[in-house]
Amino acid sequence: MSTESGRRLRGARLRRGFYRRDARVVAPELLGKLLVRGPVAARIVEVEAYCGSEDPGSHAFRGPTKRNATMFGPPGHLYVYFTYGMHWCANAVCGEDGEGVAVLLRAAVPMRGLDVMRERRPAAKRDLDLLRGPARLCQAFGIDGVSDGADLVTADREVTIVDDGTPPLAAVVGTRIGLTKGADLPWRWCAADEPHVSRRP
Repeated sequence: MSTESGRRLRGARLRRGFYRRDARVVAPELLGKLLVRGPVAARIVEVEAYCGSEDPGSHAFRGPTKRNATMFGPPGHLYVYFTYGMHWCANAVCGEDGEGVAVLLRAAVPMRGLDVMRERRPAAKRDLDLLRGPARLCQAFGIDGVSDGADLVTADREVTIVDDGTPPLAAVVGTRIGLTKGADLPWRWCAADEPHVSRRP
C-alpha cells in the first residue's frame, strides 16, 4: 500500500450513523478508512472491537466510570485512555448512547505528514514501525488525554475519520492482543497481507 504524502487527501467524514452500530460490524468497515488529524493522515489497517457488558476484555464490562465515561457517550466520539503508565490508545465509540462499545485503532499506514510522524516517534527506526500498534499510532498523531471525547464527525478537535472512496480491504480475523479476559474472542480485523499491522493473526 503506497503512501500519498505528496498530494492532498480527499474524502468525506464518516457520519454519526456509521458509528451507531454494533462495534463488530463497524470494526471491519473501518479498514481502509483514513484517520486524519491536522497535517497527518493514515489508512487504518488493524482494529479491535470491544463490546461493553458482554465483553470481559472491555473497559466498559463493569459499567461506567470516570475513566471510561466517553465510551458510554454518543457514538462517533474518540475514547482515549492511558495504559501501562506510559501509553495512550484511541477508540472510535460505537453503538447507542449509554451502550459502552468501541473500536480500538490498532495500526495504520502513513499517508500524509511523514515528517511530523517521524519527529513525534524518534524511536521508530523504520517508517514501517511508525503506526504499528495503538500506542505508536497515538504518539505519531499527537493524540493524548486532551483528545478524549473529541467528536470524529464534526472534527471539533481536528481528529476525524474519512472515507476517500478506497474499496473495502480484504480482512483477516483473529483474536485480540494483550488481554487476559476475553482473549479467545475473534474480534480483531487486519488488512490481509499488510506489513504495517502490529501482529498477523
